[in-house]
Amino acid sequence: MAEIDNSPSEIAPDLESPHLYVNRELSLLEFQRRVLEEAADPRVPLLERVKFLAIVGSNMDEYFMIRVAGLKQQVAARVVEAGPDGMSPAEQLTAVQVSAGEIEQKARALWRDELLPALSKEGIRVVPHARLDPDARARLRVEFEDRVFPVLTPLAVDPSRPFPHISNLSLNLAVVVRDTGGREHFARVKVPATLPQLVAAPSSGRFGHTFVLLEDLVAANLDTLFPGMEILEVHPFRVTRNADVVIQELEAGDLLESIEESVHQRQFGFVTRLTVGTDMPPRILDDLLVNLEADRADVIRVDGPLALTNLTVLAAVDRPGEPAPPRGRALTRAQGHRHLQRRARRGHPPAPPVRLVRAGPRLPARRRDRPRRARDQDDPLPRGP
Repeated sequence: MAEIDNSPSEIAPDLESPHLYVNRELSLLEFQRRVLEEAADPRVPLLERVKFLAIVGSNMDEYFMIRVAGLKQQVAARVVEAGPDGMSPAEQLTAVQVSAGEIEQKARALWRDELLPALSKEGIRVVPHARLDPDARARLRVEFEDRVFPVLTPLAVDPSRPFPHISNLSLNLAVVVRDTGGREHFARVKVPATLPQLVAAPSSGRFGHTFVLLEDLVAANLDTLFPGMEILEVHPFRVTRNADVVIQELEAGDLLESIEESVHQRQFGFVTRLTVGTDMPPRILDDLLVNLEADRADVIRVDGPLALTNLTVLAAVDRPGEPAPPRGRALTRAQGHRHLQRRARRGHPPAPPVRLVRAGPRLPARRRDRPRRARDQDDPLPRGP
């Protein structure tokens, strides 16, 4: 009688093996790479490619504010326990900083080598201030003095003036000036976030739209901020800070006040990324690292715009031949009025969310116990069970 072979035909995989798992932080960066591939796809409409590039910039900002900040907190707390993927927090942080730096470099290379020339062929230019003709520079000088100059506040740094606080996601200029006595001084100028970050410049010839980065416009007119001084060097830099908000809901006396305080504290978190230009000299970079209490591994050097999110302005440029974004079904005035009436009867007044939040404390405490009003017969929404 033949013996039955009960041995398994295949060896069962070891579910504890780190090779079977993908690190969460690195997988999020792979998603950003896929978004960047959409921006690099020539089949996508040009302005949509620019929008995808801006989305990559926005996603990377959030990634450094939340994910990288969390890893740095674990490293600071000396957490050495590895996850299912076998990577400790320190190993994850090192891998993330390398991979994120590659994405940042590829994004700027895509903008510089592909999107910028393609936009120029379609009559949309984003140029340095120095490449404008004298007439355009003169007209931008007037706009600078009227709109930008009043909101600028240069802050000098010396032994009697400490280094100013650099808020989260703020774009700044590191300026080195020389006074009439031959002494050099360091100053910081914050680029105002309340103004459009792409300034429209006068166009001529076949170019229908010409833009200049706001930081370039400010850098080109620093003589108005430092009269009688010689401008030696100007270098932009951008700081990203920890914004991982932790709210102790059970211990908070007022949840809304706790949220407001947490959002306010986001501006003062530790540095998770310092984005600078490729031409920033080591001595200025070292001064920034010391005063910002940042690590050299937090530095990302890029050749292009420091804030890719500012490119969203270009996606709204009216360009003939560009497919219009899809729109919903248009409603007549009577249809829209009936729609708002149905929403009001269902307890959804057409009020902004902020107004509803502010009115929340004044609502009855047991509103949930009120009988629900029956839906209208012509309500297109399905009824509940």
